[in-house]
Amino acid sequence: MTMVTVENVFGARLGSVVRRMTDKITAINRKYAQPRITMSRGVKISLLFLRLYLLFLVLLLGYKFWTLLR
Repeated sequence: MTMVTVENVFGARLGSVVRRMTDKITAINRKYAQPRITMSRGVKISLLFLRLYLLFLVLLLGYKFWTLLR
């Protein structure tokens, strides 16, 4: 069984371009994988509240979309 690579999917020329872009993204993700600052308990609670609020807004938007379709 051969492994599917970017070059096999897109061809050699386009595959090398895609490979370079994904390598850059991978390097950036690796660089910022670990947080460099420490957050206080209040900051963590605030971020959790904001995540929950965002989830609530998305669900509310989905509900509004669903009711408009019916």
